[in-house]
Order: sequence, then C-alpha cells, then structure tokens
Amino acid sequence: MARTIAVANQKGGVGKTTTVVNLGASLAVAEQKTLILDCDPQANTTSALGFPKDPARRTLYQTLILGEPIERVIVRTQVEGLDIIPSDKNLVGATVELVSMENREYRLKGALEPLKNRYAFVLIDCPPSLDLLTVNSLAASDSVLVPIQCEYLALEGVSELLDTLMRLRRSVNPALAIEGILLTMYDDRTTLSKQVAADLRSFFGSQVFEAVIPRNVRLAEAPSHGKPVLYYDIHSKGAEAYVLLAKEVIANAQKRLGAGAQRVDSGAGGPASASAAAAGSSSGANAGGGGSGGGPSGI
Repeated sequence: MARTIAVANQKGGVGKTTTVVNLGASLAVAEQKTLILDCDPQANTTSALGFPKDPARRTLYQTLILGEPIERVIVRTQVEGLDIIPSDKNLVGATVELVSMENREYRLKGALEPLKNRYAFVLIDCPPSLDLLTVNSLAASDSVLVPIQCEYLALEGVSELLDTLMRLRRSVNPALAIEGILLTMYDDRTTLSKQVAADLRSFFGSQVFEAVIPRNVRLAEAPSHGKPVLYYDIHSKGAEAYVLLAKEVIANAQKRLGAGAQRVDSGAGGPASASAAAAGSSSGANAGGGGSGGGPSGI
C-alpha cells in the first residue's frame, strides 16, 4: 500500500519542486517504487525530470476533469522505479472547472485509488496556494511534508501554514498527518540560517527532519539539464542531503507499519496473551523463579 505524501507550502520558492524531484529519485534508487504527481500548473516538476512542453501529452488535467483513467496518464522517467503524472498549463482551468463538480475535494483521491498497490510512495507537488488543486492533494494524502526556507520571512509563515493544515484536517482529511518539516536553502555560513534552524527545532522538536537541504549550485543546475541531482552530480552536497532525507522517510514509513502491526497483534491477541502470561507466571513460580530469558527486542 502506497504512502501518499503531499509536499506543500503556501509560500513559493521554498524548494517544493526540488524536494519532490530529488526525494522521488532517491526513494526510487533505494528500490522504493515511487510515483510523482505534478499538481502545479507551472509544470516545473515535469520539466525538471526531462519532459519538455508537449500539447499532445496526457496530463493530470485529463484525469481530474475529463475522467481519463489515471493509468493512461503515467509516464516513465529516466530513473528506474520512478514514474510521473505530468502537468501542464490546462490545470489553471481545472481550479475553475472543479468548483461545480460533485465531490470536488476528492476527485484526486478517487483517481489515485487504483494505484495504491503499485507503488511504495506517491509524492504530490502542490501549487503555492490554497486552491482546489492543493485541497485535492491534501485530501488524497496520508501526510504532508513542509519545506521551509531558512530565512526570517519563511519562519513567520509557519504557524499560519500549520493552522491552515489543521483546518483542512477537520474539514477534508481527518487522517492527515505531518510527515515532517524540511529545512531548505540552508547556508551554514550565515547566522540567520543557523538561528532559523535552531528556532524551528526548539519549537517543533522531532517533527523537523534531521536531513537539511543546503544551498547548492549543483542542486540548482540539475533541473536545467532535466535530471535529478543524483543523476547530475551524485557527489554533490545536495544529492547527499536528499539521500539522507529518503532514508528518514523510509524509516518513518517502516515505523508506522510496525506500530500498526503491533496494535493489531495486541488487539487480536489480548485475551490469549493474558492467559499465556498468567500460565508462564504460574510455571515460573513452580520452578522456583528460573532465570529470565531475553526475547527479541523491538525495532
């Protein structure tokens, strides 16, 4: 079952597209089959993966508005295990056309349902606004990853953004979780970047990813070559940072699966476990309190 992560921030220029492209590539390289969904009419994610503008190409617009099966819109990328649902300028019109549609907030969620078992992760690049495309993206997602630029003005908008997410959780998607807050465009030469990072970590604690995305020339150059930074310069600091982020995202997903399995086991085997524990306690007492045996430790 795919974990669907929306990469969202109402502020533009914070690294959403860069994060979707490079996190998606890093997950695919780690043998986690990944689908990228370009939900931004600017189609920067589509072009950053090497797809030039093509009016004949099917895009997300055909699925959301015209009812085209989403399987027909998927395009394979140059990265093995990484697919994309492309975008184009027609998505600007989709925000208007969705208004009069039934279940307008859940059109994307319904469209993605057939793909849930084909991918490990689905990453959605949201537009830098709270329109119906973003609402659809968040309604279809399990969690939201929030990139935040390490600058003062970006810090000011964090509380407003999270307040918006909480309102959407109440009205559209009660299960929406915070995947994490990602520090982007970090410059360790400046006091401001260090202060913003420290403030965010002190306030949000473990919700902030350990991985930090630095300001990096190679990271900025890669989209102009239509490649993720891993395929442009694997030894760059930007590539290393996104590999670390991918490892964190995979570890978080595994922890959630483990926690879910433990809840199911404890719920299903509660009475039996209690009986077994009682029996074990009784036999231990009869044996004179034998030595304690170490069971397998949890991860």
